Amino acid sequence: MNAPPEARRLFAMALKDWRALQSMADPVAFADEIVGFHAQQTIEKALKAWSAALGAEYPHTHDLGRLVLTLESLGADVAPFRSLVAYSAFSVQFRYEAFEEGEEEPLDRLLVIQDLQPLIQAVEGLLSGP
Repeated sequence: MNAPPEARRLFAMALKDWRALQSMADPVAFADEIVGFHAQQTIEKALKAWSAALGAEYPHTHDLGRLVLTLESLGADVAPFRSLVAYSAFSVQFRYEAFEEGEEEPLDRLLVIQDLQPLIQAVEGLLSGP
């Protein structure tokens, strides 16, 4: 696929958040809110890149559920990534509220990275495909 420049630009930005996320293993240096925010941003930009690669307009939103629905309406198989919608809370709620220990389960940083890797690979494959 000869991906549109907008799709490549968005995916390049997603990769920047992805690389930042991968270096945030230290819970003392990086709060869960920051890790979650970069996870959410990686997902958001990757989903928007996917929409752009399909030649579609994507909604200007941080709501991952809405972005997934947009892709579904375009016929994309996003079922494997539906669970990533849970990261939407880090775009707003936990961006401006503390992620309180005891009230919220601490983020398993390695699991976050494992959760996002298939999406990164899927979009990368879409952009580099025939």
